[in-house]
Amino acid sequence: MDDISNTRILIVDDEQVVRDSLREWFAEDGYHVTTAAGGVEALTRLATEPADLLLIDIKMPGMDGLELQRRVKQAAPEATVIIITAYAAVDTAVQALKAGAYDYITKPIDPDDLARVISKAAAHQRLARENVRLRERIDAIAEGDMPEIVGDSPAMDEVRRMTATIAETDATVLITGESGTGKELVARAIHRGSHRRNMSMVSVNCAGLPEGLIESELFGHEKGAFTGATYQRKGKFELADGGTLFFDEIGDISAKTQIDLLRALDDKRITRVGGTRVIPVDFRVIAATHRDLARAVEEEEFRLDLFYRFNVFTIELPPLRTRPSDIPLLAQHFLQRFARSMNRRANHFAPEALQRLQAYEWPGNVRELENAVERAVVLQRGEAIGPQDLPLPICAGEPPGPEPQTLAEIEHRHIECVLGATAGNVSRAARILGIDRVTLYSKIRKYDIPRQRTS
Repeated sequence: MDDISNTRILIVDDEQVVRDSLREWFAEDGYHVTTAAGGVEALTRLATEPADLLLIDIKMPGMDGLELQRRVKQAAPEATVIIITAYAAVDTAVQALKAGAYDYITKPIDPDDLARVISKAAAHQRLARENVRLRERIDAIAEGDMPEIVGDSPAMDEVRRMTATIAETDATVLITGESGTGKELVARAIHRGSHRRNMSMVSVNCAGLPEGLIESELFGHEKGAFTGATYQRKGKFELADGGTLFFDEIGDISAKTQIDLLRALDDKRITRVGGTRVIPVDFRVIAATHRDLARAVEEEEFRLDLFYRFNVFTIELPPLRTRPSDIPLLAQHFLQRFARSMNRRANHFAPEALQRLQAYEWPGNVRELENAVERAVVLQRGEAIGPQDLPLPICAGEPPGPEPQTLAEIEHRHIECVLGATAGNVSRAARILGIDRVTLYSKIRKYDIPRQRTS
């Protein structure tokens, strides 16, 4: 069976010699094994340390095996139960099978027979988990949640080529580029094209993790590990087991976290906060940053050894301003998506609107363009998105200049833009601006906005 060390077995039997023998057998084969002397102890263990497979003796004082199986089904429905019974109690084992047990073995236990049953049960568990992940992935595809790298510029053709090439390997990838260029999109495309595609891609926002919580977020914690830890929790490393772990804005992690992260990446083993058990994990690493990590290393803000760990294969995403030919394709892509989700009529851009989109500098890159198109779809009145539907400063046809503007200048232009988008309808413009009509009329007079534009 593949990677059996990740299979957790709980043995429940009131006879210590049976527990010790089974634990020794499974430990020699590489399984992670725990034991319990009865039903109550087993349920207590399950609450803090989940198990994939349970071997449960039918005849136990207090709570018998059938009752424990029933409670396990409620507490851990994903766990697989195998019954241990004597020859004389096979009828009881049949009852357990009808109640959902996977199989049963009889005492005295034959090691070869037991190994066969456990191997089959573990394979069944693994297949069930993979089917669940596959169904989730199919659902995501049906809902349109599949990444697409849009653009036909030479720069984006090269990004697609590199993405397809590296996806087939298990190499670590570092994606660089300005904020909003689509680094996570490329990471998802790499994961989608890899042999790990049916497993999870788990994202870690390194810039958004408070220093006091990042250790628990990455490594998980045991119940009672610290104040407020009322239950056991898996960290990002465990959740990404078998799949891809994506570190977004990796350049923003602290010096201490860099050390912990380096150790986990090198060993592929982690220990939860407050725990002692070493947990093996298998994942592919993709990282992204808008920072110059080489310079961060020179300034001693980023560890050199960690930099080499991430910088195995680099994909650099170009800013949107350097590939204006991609703007119409991206804008149409977003337009179709938002029009479909909002049930709006808009299906194309007016030529003047496209000209203004291409003239704009897009400091927020693709993310800013996406937000601009979403707003335009909300405001549009016909089948074409016009310049009046575009947000400030795009609708005014003025790319952002080097000179800063006063708040009054920004407010003046924004009110003009919204009035243009509403064809001078003051009531509608006031609702969009979040002010009342009296206030809006006052500002129209203050900025001497032509009356012919208002109604």
